[in-house]
Amino acid sequence: MSEMITADLVDLDLSAESKEAAARALAERMAAKGRVTDLDGFLADVAAREAQMPTGLDGGIGIPHCRSEHVTEPTLAFGRSAAGIDFGAADGPADLIFLIAAPAGADDAHLTILSSLARQLMNAEFTDALREVSDPETAAALVRGDVTAAEAAERAAASGAGAGTDTAAAPTAASAGAAAGSTAPETPEAEGTPARPFRIVAVTSCPTGIAHTYMAAESLENAGREAGVEVTVETQGSAGFTRLDPAVIAAADGVVLAHDVPVREKDRFAGKPTVDVGVKAGINRPAELISEVRAKAERGERTAPAGAAGTPVERAGDSTEGYGTKLRKWLMSGVSYMVPFVAAGGLLIALGFAIGGWTVNKAPSVMDHFVWTQSDSWGALLFQIGGMAFKFLIPVLAGYIAYGMADRPGLVPGFVGGAISLSINAGFLGGLVAGLIAGGVVLAIQRVNIPAAMRGIMPVVVIPLISSAVVGFLMFVVIGKPIAAAQKGMTDWLNGLTGTNAVLLGALLGLMMCFDLGGPVNKVAYTFATAGIAVAAPSDSAMKIMAAVMAAGMVPPLAMALATTVRGRLFTPAERENGKAAWVLGASFITEGAIPFAAADPLRVIPSAMAGGAVTGALSMMFGATLRAPHGGIFVVPLIGNPFLYLVAIAAGVCVSTALVVVLKGMRRPAQRTPAAGAAEGAAAGEKGSEQPVAA
Repeated sequence: MSEMITADLVDLDLSAESKEAAARALAERMAAKGRVTDLDGFLADVAAREAQMPTGLDGGIGIPHCRSEHVTEPTLAFGRSAAGIDFGAADGPADLIFLIAAPAGADDAHLTILSSLARQLMNAEFTDALREVSDPETAAALVRGDVTAAEAAERAAASGAGAGTDTAAAPTAASAGAAAGSTAPETPEAEGTPARPFRIVAVTSCPTGIAHTYMAAESLENAGREAGVEVTVETQGSAGFTRLDPAVIAAADGVVLAHDVPVREKDRFAGKPTVDVGVKAGINRPAELISEVRAKAERGERTAPAGAAGTPVERAGDSTEGYGTKLRKWLMSGVSYMVPFVAAGGLLIALGFAIGGWTVNKAPSVMDHFVWTQSDSWGALLFQIGGMAFKFLIPVLAGYIAYGMADRPGLVPGFVGGAISLSINAGFLGGLVAGLIAGGVVLAIQRVNIPAAMRGIMPVVVIPLISSAVVGFLMFVVIGKPIAAAQKGMTDWLNGLTGTNAVLLGALLGLMMCFDLGGPVNKVAYTFATAGIAVAAPSDSAMKIMAAVMAAGMVPPLAMALATTVRGRLFTPAERENGKAAWVLGASFITEGAIPFAAADPLRVIPSAMAGGAVTGALSMMFGATLRAPHGGIFVVPLIGNPFLYLVAIAAGVCVSTALVVVLKGMRRPAQRTPAAGAAEGAAAGEKGSEQPVAA
């Protein structure tokens, strides 16, 4: 840690009155040493991390920290405040402030050192020594580990300064944990019943994975020792994680999950008494968590065993969700598995046309005729591979809708129903219905009380047999023909759209693509378009719809990128950085590139994006642009019909969205933009920026 903190990075008389001012004062020291290249950009990243969760800890500690592309090397700055600064801790202001700066690509060795510091902050001797130290050089040496807490205290006593005696009485996080531990239930030894101590396994994790993760681990371990409980912690931090030994998990009596990001491989802990809380609870009240998990164990409370927690959709959601929410998730489950087939198959078919010409769909099978030196043969090869990929679309859609409803038993009847839908020309609608029927049939069979002797063969024989037969009968005999007729009617209607009707449809699809920027409404429009081209010979109308959808989806990120370029002062530093990435994301048809801007200012950004998307969709339909590929952005322009006018439609929509967002943002009155509001706005933008390092 010799290079992470020096005396120049220590301020023992920090005079800042707010956490923003404190972060700036310490960051300026980093910038003076060349550790931070863009002070405002770095502070925006710090503020964004602070917006995710306050970094104040019980015991008078503040640890603002982030990972940022504006940091050249891992760096620590330490400040000591006599008055105290509010970092959001429950017990009041912090007098010990650490600013931790990690590069976006910090290596494991540096992150391990930072995690060691985080654990040290749970040590009462360490924090007391920091309050007593009298010179910056000794403080830096103490943090680096070059001197012990006892040696630092001796130096302070020898100097007679006692710089921190007025604050030395502040409780440390470790002492707070110990105090809480005194109220814990009697230890196993006091009860005199078990032959071994109570055993707990824990997982700690935080958004950045640098500080809170390791502080929570140290706090839980300390509280465990106070209570006579064995606590083994798995820290899932930025430096990676070492999985707990399965034998240790199996022997554990309870589980504590203290996390603010999803726990990796959470199923390992299923079937045990579990306390699931945020990471700061692990730091501030570890003894309470230990008492709570022991109480759950005594009451016999258990989480659901692995594999028994419901269907994939139920495991990913809330058990209280309504039927409408579950239905949407079932359908999106099928769509999410189908889209890669659409992308791969569609691009292969489009490349086949580009290489082999528009008659490539009439080429003989490449098994019978393939000439290595002829481009027509290569075009036919790509076209036929893409065509085979497309044949999986409807079965995959139906199969994974059923999977979302009924887990693996739903796959067989779902795929069978989807294949039947394909064979009877029921198309996309038939796949949706077949998937829902398959999932429903499996769920109904699973509710039947089966004799114990037959349960072993149910998943592999009985359920696939009965459910496939029922789904097949319904699709072939009962509902297949009406669905096929409805599919044909919709296709004929689309083929008949001309003039104003086609333009209105393009505008509607453009509005949907830009409404939630990659969310469910966006996916409905995209799925509608891709379903139309998911055939060997799609209609001209279907290809126009696909073109309009992709063009509109490119508008929001491109517009935000242009707006940050022409009127950068209306955006925060973090948004301006996101704007650079948005150029590439928009050009690649990744609508989600506009999410950071919409999250920070939805009332101005989303309407602006929708207006531009509607203009682009309408113009694309008016110009008669066509597209066979379901993805690719500007990279598939050579495969677009009327490419010049297509690009004109996109440019028009981008200009409309850019102009609107600039006007709307410019209408904000200066009086409403107080320094505090500006800081909060910057933090929100940084927090939601999906490409920012602070999301690590």
